[in-house]
Amino acid sequence: MDRRFELRKAEMLTDCEVSPAVFRGVLARLEVFAKPFVTCLRRPEQRKHAHTYLGGLLSDVERKNAEAIAYRYDEERQGLQTFIGTAPWEYQPLLKELARQVGRTLGEADGVLALDPSAFPKKGNHSVGVKRQWCGRLGKVENCQVGVFLAYVSRREQALVNMRLYLPKEWINDRRRRKECGVPREVRYQTRQHMALEMLEEQGPLLPHAWVTGDDEMGLPAWFRQELRHRGERYLLAVPGYVSIRDMEQEPPPYNPGHGRPPKARFQQIERWCRALSAKDWREVEVRDTEKGPLTVAIVTRRVVTMLEEKVGDEEVLVVVRWTEEDGTVRHDYHFSNAPADTPLAEFARVARAEHRIEQCFERGKTDAGLAEYQVRTWLGWHHHVTLSLLATWFLIGESQRGKKMDAGDHCSSGPQALGSDSAWCLRMRYTHTNSPRMYSLAATQRVGKVLSS
Repeated sequence: MDRRFELRKAEMLTDCEVSPAVFRGVLARLEVFAKPFVTCLRRPEQRKHAHTYLGGLLSDVERKNAEAIAYRYDEERQGLQTFIGTAPWEYQPLLKELARQVGRTLGEADGVLALDPSAFPKKGNHSVGVKRQWCGRLGKVENCQVGVFLAYVSRREQALVNMRLYLPKEWINDRRRRKECGVPREVRYQTRQHMALEMLEEQGPLLPHAWVTGDDEMGLPAWFRQELRHRGERYLLAVPGYVSIRDMEQEPPPYNPGHGRPPKARFQQIERWCRALSAKDWREVEVRDTEKGPLTVAIVTRRVVTMLEEKVGDEEVLVVVRWTEEDGTVRHDYHFSNAPADTPLAEFARVARAEHRIEQCFERGKTDAGLAEYQVRTWLGWHHHVTLSLLATWFLIGESQRGKKMDAGDHCSSGPQALGSDSAWCLRMRYTHTNSPRMYSLAATQRVGKVLSS
């Protein structure tokens, strides 16, 4: 056993080695990458600040905010802070270009659009949209901001492409706080589901897809699922286990002719219904290969209906996915779908897994591109920072794909001399989930005057 472990360890360490050739020309590639985005900005100083901020998000700055980035590159702090916090440049064209590139690069006809809120813990009450609310990152109710995000997931990769900042109702009616944080007058209260529909309308046509998925907060409202159905979207949305269903395939209770209408199966919570299943009801599906062998999950599907405003809703497919974690804990995920009941179980498993891959997007953005490290309080500041963070993350994805595609024969010898003009940049490799694309960040090891040549 020890011998096998040592051999496997040596293989993994070898696999993690990265040739210096991977980094050669990274600054030039970053400049080329940024060009279609910064051309959306009208003023030269804005384009310059965008270059600087992108470089700072990809650097080794400990706190990736405007002040730290300006200091890192010997630039005036106030100019960069104004660019992020209050300058009236439009971020939507940058997000549209991002979606266009993601759709063109990763697009698959059966791609998945994943929707999920993400919280940003904050101290104090002055940051736009902040209040005590559920913070998934901390696993409790805490003072935080919440953004609703849209990600594109294909078999090759996944990337965040759009977002909305959620404003609680007390913020909507507080004129003083709205004015202090620069919330536009036209902004009104929206549920997170309404924000999701807006993002789907904006970027859905740019992203080839066959599915829409989301967590149980997104999937719980029946009206949201109904709206997706009316828009022609196929969904697989998680729902809580306490939702009540009627199993349309269950044998109804005995009927006494002449005593009213024939009885139907009663409504019951999904969790209770699931506990009553027998072993023969489950089907095992292989979802991916791992070092320990194929990873399988158990799936069961049923045609069901739920209650919608005290009326029986439309028929849907209940998809329950069961798996066992490494510590032996058995978990269940519950989903509703409007897909045909005869959809292959492997397809349901693939899309259910895609729902969780948006968490990898959040982890990568927050770890490698400063997604949660901003220090802005304004409406524009939040949207500007998050937009540029999504762009920086997309650049990292492209670099990771490039590193994997490089043939071993293209790698030159290691050593500082191999790095040329990009010797200030290094790369950190890390793994998050099995079979996930390798992710890394670029880190500058010494101060330089400019991020990119002008």
